[in-house]
Amino acid sequence: MHSQELSLDEDDETGESAPSGERGPIQSIDRAANVLALFDENVRTLTPNFVAEQLGLNRTTARRYLQALQGAGFLSAGFGPGPLIDQLSALVSIRQQLITLAPPVLRALSDRTGLTAVMSFLGRTGAVVTLVEEATEGTILLTVRVGTVLELRAAQSRVLLAFQSDPEVVMRALEGLSPAEARAEQQELSKVRRDGVAWADLHRTGLESVAAPVFGTRSGVHAALGLLGTTALLTASAEADERVQALRDAATELGNLLGG
Repeated sequence: MHSQELSLDEDDETGESAPSGERGPIQSIDRAANVLALFDENVRTLTPNFVAEQLGLNRTTARRYLQALQGAGFLSAGFGPGPLIDQLSALVSIRQQLITLAPPVLRALSDRTGLTAVMSFLGRTGAVVTLVEEATEGTILLTVRVGTVLELRAAQSRVLLAFQSDPEVVMRALEGLSPAEARAEQQELSKVRRDGVAWADLHRTGLESVAAPVFGTRSGVHAALGLLGTTALLTASAEADERVQALRDAATELGNLLGG
């Protein structure tokens, strides 16, 4: 959203001037949200007159907001929902589908491998844990809480970034690293794209995690499936290879259920 376009009326028809600093842009975002909130099952397009009446704005101000939202992609040429809203709606729909479809797939994966299975979506700085199915057998249980934001070098964060279709998302995630660290992480992401799975690099002795991407009908990765275990259970053995293959199979199955 272009803040300059959305802050044209800081001294609006109410006669109140926006405070100095960042209040103006924030106020403009609030007002833009109020405009978009006028959509409902009966209101499919907006007009300057309707917006002005509903929000107590003058018609000129209402038109400027509509034009700014149109330019940012929130509204179409006819002031209906625009391509950015369609994109966000599709993303929410896909995530809801995954949350519905994934639990039995994760349960089967956990039972097959004897390890905790996890599904995550990409947040601003890394993977966000959304679903967890814990192993039901064994004396040691490794798990993670739903809502946890995983580290950048976590397996699920890596797999989500490696197959991310928007390079700006990756750049933003890596911006906290030094140039050398960022180059090294980009090399790791290249390996993930080559191998189809990601491994964690969290320097926690004896613990390991691996993740695979979930693709669907749209380009790019929608989610990551991961396994949490010990180094002995996940690396350097035929049994470990079988567990990683089970992870790949589960990610493929979930993608197929999604319509991939």
